[in-house]
Order: sequence, then structure tokens, then C-alpha cells
Amino acid sequence: MDRGAPEPIKSALIEGAGWWNQAFEAAGYKDAFIVKEMPEGADMLDIRYNVIQWVHRSTRGWSYGNTVTDPRTGEIIKGHVSLGSLRVRQDLMMAQGLLSPYGKDENELEQAKEMAIARIRQLSAHEVGHTIGLSHAYSSSAENRSSVMDYPHPLVKISKGEIDLSEAYDDKIGDWDKVSIIYGYQDFPEGIDEKEALNNIIQKSIKDGMSFLSDATSAGGAHPYTHQWDNGKKPYEELDRLMEIRKIALNNFGENTIPEGTPYATLEDVLVPIYYFHRYQITAAAKVVGGLNYRYALKGDGQLITKMIPAKDQEDALQSLLKVLKPEALAFPENLLKIIPPKPMGYGRSTNENIKTKTGVTFDPLSAAEALVNMVFGELTNPQRMQRLIEYHGRDPKQPGLVKVLDEIIAISWKGNQPGGYLGELQKVVDNALLLNLMQLAVNDAASNEVKAIAWLKIHEIKIIAKEIYGSLIESGQKAHFGYAIYLIEQFEEYPEKFKKVVTVVPPQGAPIGMD
Repeated sequence: MDRGAPEPIKSALIEGAGWWNQAFEAAGYKDAFIVKEMPEGADMLDIRYNVIQWVHRSTRGWSYGNTVTDPRTGEIIKGHVSLGSLRVRQDLMMAQGLLSPYGKDENELEQAKEMAIARIRQLSAHEVGHTIGLSHAYSSSAENRSSVMDYPHPLVKISKGEIDLSEAYDDKIGDWDKVSIIYGYQDFPEGIDEKEALNNIIQKSIKDGMSFLSDATSAGGAHPYTHQWDNGKKPYEELDRLMEIRKIALNNFGENTIPEGTPYATLEDVLVPIYYFHRYQITAAAKVVGGLNYRYALKGDGQLITKMIPAKDQEDALQSLLKVLKPEALAFPENLLKIIPPKPMGYGRSTNENIKTKTGVTFDPLSAAEALVNMVFGELTNPQRMQRLIEYHGRDPKQPGLVKVLDEIIAISWKGNQPGGYLGELQKVVDNALLLNLMQLAVNDAASNEVKAIAWLKIHEIKIIAKEIYGSLIESGQKAHFGYAIYLIEQFEEYPEKFKKVVTVVPPQGAPIGMD
């Protein structure tokens, strides 16, 4: 361990890395995995030391667990972890926003700090896992936190109506991690058939309900249970739960969210990770719609090969996503909007951490909502997902088809109720975002002709809806909203290629929080 790391970071890193001793003990090696400070004067680049290096930097970014290997054998000669000093910052900001801890209860501030430190322990274990040969294990979050090699989202709970961070991050090595070390490192006595013994280890893990699904599966957008930064066996149920947590946090958000003597404008910085608190669970829930459950199955190993997602699960996931789009869910409390002024001198707007505004220097709640809405529609109108919906419905009529999914989305937007006031403006944001996302889908070169055809049909139906409503409207704002939609669609019908390059508002960067 780097001697230069400050406390309490240093102790947390040592403790988290030391969790791997639990896995090696499960493989029969007692007290074999040791973590301690580097000897004085030793060089981090010395090949004789496996190291966790604490790198101070003024940017936020990824942490790394790398290896130096013998190219002739693949043997790991040295493990080298690099952790950035600002990696912990986002978790502290998230905990700060969840608890609003700067009131009279000092215990809440300690809870916020402990959540950030708990993340450092888990991060240390994760990166050290890479140095001993392990890949990401993204099915862990759907299997009771079975691996530290997942990308974990804090498991926040509600206790007696209040937010509870006591179990935000795990405090031990996972069951799959033990399987990985037993398989990869265990020695067998003479007379034991090693191939058979290794196969038995894997077979037992399959029978115990464990699976291994890594980066390619997470990035593919089809598997519903292997997303990064998510939780829960059913992603849409966790999304519903996070919406409740987010609601509590936003209602409590205010003066107690920031320390005494801090500019009110900095509330916006802490607000971003709370307003978009459910952003990764949105992606996870969307992967249920038109998703495919599968494993890295081998002939003869007995694993699931492929299975379509039950129609009810897909419908429940879609409904959870549509709840995210309700104006009430997109709105900020009025008392909060009143205390977020423009940034003062010396506090510039960050291109990666602050919401992009259309109101100049003032906070822009409508653009904040637009970015969130575009995230949901961007996931749901992904051309690959759209194609799978068509294919799976063709193979099994019980599967929800693309037409059904788009009809349900249109029902809560252009065909839905149009409230007045602030909520009405948020409803217009939803309507407009859907229309632009459908237009971009209809001219997307990556989309199949059938996907494009259905997108064109639904755009035409929105035009019919808008024309029917437009004629009966008196209120100028609503009349303008539907009239402009008709104009846009007519422009699209005449010059569709122009809509390929429409730039939509998106949320600030999130994982692991980007670079600034």
C-alpha cells in the first residue's frame, strides 16, 4: 500500500484489498494474502512489489487494476493498482445529497462520510481483483452481491421514512469471488483428476445459482440482469424503489444539503447526482424490454442457453419507465428552485458536472428534465431493441411488439392529459422529446427498414392526434405546442435527412463520473 495515501483512505484501501484473504482461505491458503504498507524508500515500479498506488489529481476518472505478465506463460509477475484521489468525491456528493446532513444532527454527516469510505474499501477489493486475474462480473448485483468485480451502485434503503446508508456497499468478499479463486488458484493432491475437479467447482456454482457475465454482455444492451451500477433481481422493481428514495431526497434537499458559508449556487452541483440518482437503473430496466436472458453456456454444462423475457416482466418494466416520465416525477420542489441562484465569481459551470441550460446563467429545471426524458427515450428507441421487439413478437405473439410499446408511450405523452402550469411545461418536454427521438429513429442508418417504417407510422399518428387537438384549443401555450408539432412533422416529411443531426439534451457524465 502506498505510504503517501492519507487516512482514513489508507486504512480503507488496506482493509478492502485484504478481503481477498477470505477467498484464498476458502481455497485452502490460510493467511496467505497479506496487505501492508510499502517499505520506506521502496519504488512503486519495483517488479518485486504488488502495489496499490494513490495518485493525486484534479480530475475525476477511472481506477485501474493492471498486471505485468510473462508473455511466455501468462503468469502474473506484478499487480499494480492506480486509484485517483478524487474518485471518492462523487460518492461523498451523493451521500451529501441523499442525507442533507448539515443540520443539527452531526451523526448524519458521519453517515455520509462512512458511505464514501465504504465505497473506497469495495473499490480497492475490485481493482486488486483485476491484478490477480479476474474480469468484471456484472451478474453479481442480481445474485445478492456475489462479487466485488461488479460495478456497484449504493444499496440505499428506507427506514422509518428516512434514508438509510448503512448497507450502501458490501463489507466482504463475494461467493462468486471465492469460486473464482478456488478455480484459479487451488492445488489438488496427487491422484485427483484436475480437469474433473475444476469442472466440479463450476458445476457446483451453477447449482448454487451463480453465473458469470462480463463486459460484452453488459455493453450489449440485451441482457436484463447484467447492467453496471444497478441493483436487484428485477431491475424495474429496483427502479420503483429508487424513485421513492429520490423523492425523499429531493423533498429534503435545501439549506442543510451544503455546509455553512457555502454559496447557495453550489446546491446545483450536489443536486445533479440526486436528480439523476436512478439513471443507471433506468438503463437496466430498459434492457428488460426486448431483452434476452442467456449465459455463456458450454455444450454439456447444463446452463440456460437463451430465453425470452416473459411478457409480463417486459410490461412491468415499461410501466416503471413510464412513471419516470410523469411530470410529477420530473418536477423540482418549488422551495428548492427558489434557493438556487446563478454561480458567483470563482464558481464556473462545469461542462461535465452541471446541467446544460437554455436560460443563460440561471438554473434550468426544464432542461434538467429534458435530459432525463431523453435518457429514457434514448434507451427505449434504441434501434437494436426495436428490432428485437419485432423479431420476438414475430416468433411468439405473446411477446410485446414494437407497435404495442410505442403505442403505450404515445398514450402517456401526446394522447395523455395536458396539465397547466409548471407540470404542463414538463409534459410538453416529454411530448417533444418523444417526437424528436422517433424522428431520429426513423432516419437512423442502423435501424432496419421495418423499424423505420413503424417509427414513420407513429410520427404520422402523432400528427393526426395533434391536428385533432389543435382545432379545439384556446389557450395559447397549448395551441403553440401542438401547432409546432404539426409544423415539425411536416418539415420532417419533406426533409427527413435534416433530422439526423438534431442534438438532444443529455445528462451530465456519470460513470465513474467522467473527466473535466
